[in-house]
Formats: sequence, C-alpha cells, structure tokens
Amino acid sequence: MKMPVLFVGHGNPMNAIERNDFHLGWAAAARRLPRPKAILCVSAHWETHGAAVTAAAVPETIHDFYGFPKALFDVRYPAPGDPGLAARVAALVTSERVRLDPGRGLDHGAWSVLVAMYPRADIPVVQLGIDTGRDGAHHLALARQLAPLRDEGVLVLGSGNIVHNLRLFDFRDPKPLGWALEADAAIRDMIAGRRHDALAAYPERPEARLPVPTPEHYLPLLYAVALQQDGEETGFFNVAVPGSVSMTSVLIGARDEA
Repeated sequence: MKMPVLFVGHGNPMNAIERNDFHLGWAAAARRLPRPKAILCVSAHWETHGAAVTAAAVPETIHDFYGFPKALFDVRYPAPGDPGLAARVAALVTSERVRLDPGRGLDHGAWSVLVAMYPRADIPVVQLGIDTGRDGAHHLALARQLAPLRDEGVLVLGSGNIVHNLRLFDFRDPKPLGWALEADAAIRDMIAGRRHDALAAYPERPEARLPVPTPEHYLPLLYAVALQQDGEETGFFNVAVPGSVSMTSVLIGARDEA
C-alpha cells in the first residue's frame, strides 16, 4: 500500500500539550493512515546550508523556544532514529550531496505534532533539513526524488505553516486578518488544483510579502504536494487562521478505510 503524504500547520508549541482542536485534528489524521514503518519529517525549524538529514539512532528532544511553561519543556519524545532511512534518503537524492548529521535531534516542528499523532513514540523518525537559500522550484525537485519512500512504508510529513507572520500576530486578540484569510484560501485553491509550479513560485510573488515574509514555514508544504500522484484525493483539515498564522493542514492519498 502506498503511504499517504501529510503537511501540518503546527503553530504554537503549546498545541503539543493542550488537547485543543489542532491537537485532536492531528490525532484524527493519524488514525486515517496505515501505520508507517518510519517517518521522514521536513520541519520549518531545521534550516541548513545544503541538504542534510538526521542520522542519530537515539535523537534527543530539542526544545527550540523560550518563554513557555515548564510543562512544555518537560516533554520528551523518545522515538528512535533510523540511520538506515537517513542513508536511503541520501541515496535517493542524486541532485546534490545530502549530509548525514548524527548529532541533530528532533525539533518542535516534529515532536509537537508527533506527540499527538503517535504518542507512544514507537515509530522511527528522521528529519530532513531545509536550505532556505534555495527557491521553491529547487525544493519541489528535491522532494520528487523522495517518491519511492511512499512505496516503502515511510510517511513523509511536512511541518510548518502556509501563512506565518509572527511580527503582525496580536497575541491579545488573534482574530483572523483579512490578508491572511485570502492567502490561505488562495494556497488551498492551488493545492486542490495541483498547481505545483505556482505553489513553488508563490513565496517570490508580491502578494506573498505578508503571508510568507520568510520561507522556512512555507517550504515544508512543497515536500507534500511534490509527492501527489494523479488521481489521489487531497483533503484539508484544521482549516483555521488565528491572527496572521494559518493552521491549515493537508492530507494526500488517504483512504477512508486506512
């Protein structure tokens, strides 16, 4: 069975420990998937120079934030790594050298979502870094080289936010901003219409200045849509825009009986 592909809007790290609609939405998405043999996560929170993949057998839980309650810093996600999968990713990507990083752990873009999806932490997890110095077309092409993983039981999981502008986020009143709602709807239309090249080019467009002021939270989306195949269903969940951040998530290729 071909493994579906997933992109999640991860948002506030507190979603990891609050059983809110977003947390419950991630858990529900996991129930629609076949159980993965391993997970390859592309997170907004690991920016690299060139391509890199985690190769630790026992990756640490990275708390790459500050100012949150102790309960969040106490969270550990002790999923094993998978050096074999890391080597497989490096072999599949022929367009450039993929560096194996045995010292890198799992950042909150990965574990804050996975703690809801797979709370037992018993599925191996590997992360692929994002070179934000390369454009969307580069990432789309790199992601397409990972397509064989879907037939090998690997869940490719992108974790970011398709609209992400914390500079304009009002923490006192996170009501949806008009331009953020418009961008979220426009990007969903492009995803549904399989307009992959347009999605890759979107961060460079003038209208992306507010919704995508920096590319790191947007680029993980491309690793999901790049693997969409003809005839596969695309569904959206957690569709919400608190303030200037979109939580919209995308599930590609899932079957109701999975």
